[in-house]
Parts: sequence; C-alpha cells; structure tokens
Amino acid sequence: MGKLAVRALRAVLVVVLAGTVFVQAGMVWALVSGNDPEDGSLPLTPLRLITILGMASAQVALVCVWRLVTMVRRGTVFSHAAFRYVDVMIGAIVAASLVWFAVTALNAPGQRDDPGVTVIMAGVGVAILGVALMVLVLRMLLAQAVARDVEAAQMQAELDEVI
Repeated sequence: MGKLAVRALRAVLVVVLAGTVFVQAGMVWALVSGNDPEDGSLPLTPLRLITILGMASAQVALVCVWRLVTMVRRGTVFSHAAFRYVDVMIGAIVAASLVWFAVTALNAPGQRDDPGVTVIMAGVGVAILGVALMVLVLRMLLAQAVARDVEAAQMQAELDEVI
C-alpha cells in the first residue's frame, strides 16, 4: 500500500472521526440542555441517545480501520493480531445496524400514512447488516491468507534445514 494512499485514508478517517465527535458533543449538549419540543412530535431524547450510540459504533470501526491500515503499512496484517480488529469492526457494524433499526422503530409510528419511509429505513438497516457480512467474508479471506503465510513460513524453515 503506497504512502499516498495511506495518508489519504488516514486524512479521511481523521475528518470522519472528528465529525462523529462533533455530532456526539452536540447531542450530549442537547441532552443536558433538555429542550425537547412539547408539541406532541417525536421525543428527541431517545433519538439523541441513539445518535450518540451510533456515532460510538462508527468511531470503533474507524479506529479498527486505522489499526489495520497501520498493520498493512508495516506488513504485519497477515497475522492473528489482525483478527481482533476485524472482529471488533464486524461487531461495530452490527451494532450500527441495530441502532439504525431502533431509529426505524421509533420513527415508524409517525409513518402510518406512508409506510414506504419505514420500509426504506428497514432496507437501509438490512444494507448495513450486508456490510457486516461482507467484512465477515473478507475476514475468511484473511484467515486463508494467514494460514497460507504460516504454511509458507514452515516450508521455508524446512527448506532452510535441508540447505
């Protein structure tokens, strides 16, 4: 992986991480100030709490990507240590989908006249779960690569003994 690609990815990760922290801070401030509307509309406190949890799951995934990029740059990604970050990332993506389904459930009662919005939101939740499944498939590929790397190291050691 080239230095330019790593720097560009890290710049994007920093910007997204800063954005999620900014959103979380705004939600915490809004919770503390307690200015929910009293006009009978959807209560904002549950949505704010869900937003904070959703941003936290995104932050966990971002940190895992950062660590994996670091491992790629060092050439150590094909090791058992990488599985920890991939597994945590899968968990964070699944958590994000659950958070999205909670938002969908909170929003659904207000969409009785037009249930299409709820269906679309549920579809987005399923798509997020699909991303988790894609990362799971990539984890399986990583497992195969690590196994081949271990096998190659063993063969090299045997070859070194013969020579």
